[in-house]
Amino acid sequence: MWKILFIIVAALIYFWQSSDPVVIDSNVTDVFPIEYASGLSINKSPIQNNINTSKNYFQFDEYQITPLADFQLIAKVLAAKHYRSGREADLSPVDLALGWGPMSKQKNLDKLSISQSNRWYHWRTDDFPIPRKDIETNSANMHFIPGNDEIRKKLKSIESGDTIKLMGYLVRIDGNDGWHWTSSMTRNDTGNHACELILLEDIKKI
Repeated sequence: MWKILFIIVAALIYFWQSSDPVVIDSNVTDVFPIEYASGLSINKSPIQNNINTSKNYFQFDEYQITPLADFQLIAKVLAAKHYRSGREADLSPVDLALGWGPMSKQKNLDKLSISQSNRWYHWRTDDFPIPRKDIETNSANMHFIPGNDEIRKKLKSIESGDTIKLMGYLVRIDGNDGWHWTSSMTRNDTGNHACELILLEDIKKI
């Protein structure tokens, strides 16, 4: 009897861990075309072009998703964290802590301890390799909403240490019950609400 119960529980855990909560398939690029800029570089900050209207949103299940800016970057993955529970995880199953400019240089990263938890990215050091401001403005924790099932698979394959190229849209999400989740719109903020919330249209390892 206990063996049967163990098998059932193990099967339920496996199903919970391996299932994909949502597949959006947004087609946002039909309304706001985006392509990689020729000047994109890991040595430069992300490229962001704000969208000046809030009227172009689309409905997904009980959520209204509004693109705020198109967004693209090349960055080094400082840490990757998968989430499987909670309302946010249904939409965004993966956070990546990303670094560019001086925060993509391994000699600087070797002096930092980096971790992720509770949708946050944390760093600490006993010997600053670069000024604190440079650490804060050249790295960020980003929440990713896969634009379709293929993007979801690519996103889940990304690991710490990878160098990646991506593009998508910074978005605001409003639930029918009043809940909302909004992306940061600047690389200069820190702390609560400083993470980018990205509807991901493409991601690749380079």
